[in-house]
Amino acid sequence: MTHEMVTALGPLLAAEASAEAHACGEESGDLEQAVWLRLLERLDATGPPADPRRWVRRAVRSEARRSRRRARAERPYATEPADDGGPGPEQRAMTAARRRELHEAVRRLPGRCPALMAALLSPEDLTYREIAGELGISQGSLGPERSRCLGCLRRLLTAEVAAR
Repeated sequence: MTHEMVTALGPLLAAEASAEAHACGEESGDLEQAVWLRLLERLDATGPPADPRRWVRRAVRSEARRSRRRARAERPYATEPADDGGPGPEQRAMTAARRRELHEAVRRLPGRCPALMAALLSPEDLTYREIAGELGISQGSLGPERSRCLGCLRRLLTAEVAAR
């Protein structure tokens, strides 16, 4: 494709694409780009068209029809696509590693603390009444016991972090 051909066909192509764009729901620049691409493909395959102006008009209309067919065939999603905003694999692995470290530290706590903290960290989301019944202690002593265990856990984890 020569510079003269681009210069000669550019305004015609812009005008034709602008005229067809609204009817087919495409941007005129997209239509122009598609026609330029088709012209390049044609030049490689069979050479320049005999009547370039006529060819440009037909190519623009052809691209507009193709665009309308494509728009009719496209269907919107019935529901929104899956959300990719969640944590990625690396973040899930880091969270799982932190959770394992926490559970390992809980198992090293003294006295009844490992059982109490395991019940508090349970995915079943037990109530204080259920935890007290499971551990065989009064519900009223559960809060103070929990505070002591959290203090022990805090000291244990602080010492481990400082040691690193």
